[in-house]
Amino acid sequence: MNLEHMTAILEKIQAYETVILFRHLRPDGDAVGATKGLCEILRLSYPEKKIYVNNADFSDFVAFLGEEDEPLSDEIYANALGIVIDTATTARISNPRYALCREIVKIDHHIETEPYGTCRWVEEHKSSACEMIVEFYYTFRDRLKINREAATCLYAGMVTDSGRFRFRSVSGDTMRYAGLLLDLGVDVDRLYANLYMKDFHTLKFQAYVYKKMKRTANGVACLYVSRAMQKKFGLTFEEACASVSYMDSIKGSLIWLAFIEAKDGSIRVRLRSRFVTVNPITEHYHGGGHDCASGATVHSKREMRALIAEADERLRAYKAEHEGWL
Repeated sequence: MNLEHMTAILEKIQAYETVILFRHLRPDGDAVGATKGLCEILRLSYPEKKIYVNNADFSDFVAFLGEEDEPLSDEIYANALGIVIDTATTARISNPRYALCREIVKIDHHIETEPYGTCRWVEEHKSSACEMIVEFYYTFRDRLKINREAATCLYAGMVTDSGRFRFRSVSGDTMRYAGLLLDLGVDVDRLYANLYMKDFHTLKFQAYVYKKMKRTANGVACLYVSRAMQKKFGLTFEEACASVSYMDSIKGSLIWLAFIEAKDGSIRVRLRSRFVTVNPITEHYHGGGHDCASGATVHSKREMRALIAEADERLRAYKAEHEGWL
């Protein structure tokens, strides 16, 4: 079945002179790596075609992977194939002008809640969208070309979305595809330095987080990052959202949540877990995602407390029914 989907997508790409790649809002390493990686593969493989990555926002976190293309005219969209990667719903597509494209292809690894596009290739068990792009390249390696630049983008996305290959979605194929990219000369020293070195103010904020985080009766770890806190430590919104990772190693806390106050007054939620499936919780709060990594949005402290209570009850039930967790 995967081959059928991939073949249909390749045929669409071959049929168009112009291809525009899109990703989700507030992009992470996977969304940026997958779009830029596929863009480079297609530019190498089809030098006669016009291939663009066009979105309405960007990410400081993976800015080292390079810039995206300048805005395009409506006429270019009208005659183009749009490929949307790593984006479960149309509401989360970064560039709303994707809808101007003649046809849309969807490539994604999230649980499918909104089927869209002429062609869809969705595999929710994959560790990353970047892994899917590497599989796409490898399947048609007799027709497609790749270089170190594309490999670096794709490897960055695989590393970040798999938690450095620690999450349950990592398979033998994940590691084999990662090895393929490393064989192309990815500079892992530079890559990991760009991804994981921290500014001094970030470390000061991290120390502050450990003083402020709380735990519920059943062990859910929580943190609220206000706009005032973000200003105090000179944080970007991305850096504030990354605080969820500071709570990932607390024994007994199988669920951890970070609530980040946004400029518009809403509160963005980052939910993470070990063993426990948490994405059903986010469906009640304008969100979704993976089993153990999801996002949501709440609009009041009351909603925030309600979400924490749901997470606490889910963790209580899990601990009562399972053994062997840490």
